[in-house]
Amino acid sequence: METEDLVVLLDEDGTPCGTAARAEVHTHDTPLHLAFSCHLFGPDGRVLMTRRALTKRTWPGVWTNSFCGHPRPGEPLEDAVRRYARHELGLEGQELQALLPDFRYRAVDAGGVVENELCPVYAATAVGDPSPNPTEVAEHAWATPKDIWSAVQSAPWALSPWFVDQVHALRAGSPTGADPFGTGPS
Repeated sequence: METEDLVVLLDEDGTPCGTAARAEVHTHDTPLHLAFSCHLFGPDGRVLMTRRALTKRTWPGVWTNSFCGHPRPGEPLEDAVRRYARHELGLEGQELQALLPDFRYRAVDAGGVVENELCPVYAATAVGDPSPNPTEVAEHAWATPKDIWSAVQSAPWALSPWFVDQVHALRAGSPTGADPFGTGPS
């Protein structure tokens, strides 16, 4: 039996301070809560980008990182990343690397819905071919880091704001030393 789908609410210093139903937390006044993002890399160095399903509540139809999600209360972040990889892309067993462990952003979409998340960013090597869940992913494509950087510079409006911010932060230098969008294959 699956427990209720809750997100972890955070105070301003990132300390857990409660929970809220995931389906109800994203509003015009979204509280700070815990999330994550993951960038999947193929063996050739390309990155899996996904286009959010048109039915998504925030940023429907925009291109973004491979997948994102929210850990449940008491669920380790790495377990949540693997759970979402299965749910959104049908992929199993990624070895994860923390790229931006303290990434935080706030963004407001065209409808006024706010994203307000402490969102550690991970990288993983894709194992197998993705089989996207159509309720989560409208389409997907593999892109080189150079092409992603070009898209961030020329058409940021076509991408999720967290993806744009993550690419900028990674090019500026990850605290873990990773730089997947600065020196990747062209």
